[in-house]
Amino acid sequence: MEFLYNVSVDPFLQIFEDPVFFIQVIAEGLMAGVMYSLVALGFCLIYKASGVFNFAQGIFIVFSVLCLITVFEFGVPIIPAVIIAFLAMVLLSYIIERVMLRHLVNQEEIIMFMATIGLAFFLEGFGQTIFGGGSKLVPTEALHIGRDPIIIPMFDSNIRIQQLDLTAGVIAALLVGLLALFFQKTPVGRALRAVADDHQAALSIGIPLQWMWVVVWSVAGLVALVAGIMWGASSSVDFSLVLIALKALPVLILGGFTSVPGVIVGGLIIGVGEKIAEIYWGDALGGSIEEWFAYVLALVFLMFRPQGLFGEKIIERV
Repeated sequence: MEFLYNVSVDPFLQIFEDPVFFIQVIAEGLMAGVMYSLVALGFCLIYKASGVFNFAQGIFIVFSVLCLITVFEFGVPIIPAVIIAFLAMVLLSYIIERVMLRHLVNQEEIIMFMATIGLAFFLEGFGQTIFGGGSKLVPTEALHIGRDPIIIPMFDSNIRIQQLDLTAGVIAALLVGLLALFFQKTPVGRALRAVADDHQAALSIGIPLQWMWVVVWSVAGLVALVAGIMWGASSSVDFSLVLIALKALPVLILGGFTSVPGVIVGGLIIGVGEKIAEIYWGDALGGSIEEWFAYVLALVFLMFRPQGLFGEKIIERV
């Protein structure tokens, strides 16, 4: 009984004994959550606009940032290199629409989902043929992304926040604001929401479904490029980065598959929850809590609120 008592009480005592360290843990969790949210944004955009869960979003992240690095290595300045990488994603989105999506109009969601799985495997193999299988570094200096920590004095100690994390947070906030305005205030955004509700009805009122899909996949490609730069800047870029897409699943479940702000909130909850669980309960539960915490939390949400915090509850009348 003494062991159980120590496991359940000590973490809370540690919080009160060292509040600055606790704030540091929260800050690191928030920054990690922002990175998760950047990845999940691409999934949310395509699902919101087409009702399709794009399993290929992970390879979109790798593909876009490798385009940027390759163009930059050929001597192109960084700003034109970013523009060229984005245009490459627009071209890729157009090809995907022409070759795959237009043949799947009004098909079942599971068929569309399986098509994106096949697309993911094809792009991964195609990408390795073009870019090679080795690791590459994001040109952080050319992008003016700092690596030095920012020191914030607090009480008798300091809190350290990485400049990269702050940059990712600002960019994520700007993206969420712009995308929310795009979907709510622009004719294209409203048309995309109509396409998501019913493909056939959207076609019947004159909405060009094919071009709508090109637009939303291109925007998702832009988000993938930003997410790839932020993730790659912290380490390196290779095709194992595709696996970070799996981290987007619990974020989407928590925030709601169709809510752009919900994706950010879900990412922050998971980021903070992972850090707190790993630091304060990791030893008691055998360590590596960060590997499974998000999925357990998502499972709990699926049982009690399957539509997520900000998702719309679907009611079907028979």
